[in-house]
Amino acid sequence: MNLGAPEIILIVLVVILLFGAKKLPDMARSLGKSARILKSEAKAMKKDDAPEHTSATPQGPVTEAPRTIKAAPGDVTGSRPVTEPTDTQR
Repeated sequence: MNLGAPEIILIVLVVILLFGAKKLPDMARSLGKSARILKSEAKAMKKDDAPEHTSATPQGPVTEAPRTIKAAPGDVTGSRPVTEPTDTQR
């Protein structure tokens, strides 16, 4: 299926008419965030699946740091860990 310039222009115009010009930048921004998260998760999965190299010198116990998903700078919609309130009034 070969798409030429007239078909691509028609598709872009239909998308603008359906979604409106104001919503398109927000949609593109959220698509970019989703792509970044997907890329970082895929990289983390590859890192987890990679075989660990064994060395000739024994090492002590390895403690794993908690994994976090980093959001874009200024993103306030992401989940953050919340500490439980302590009951000190008893």
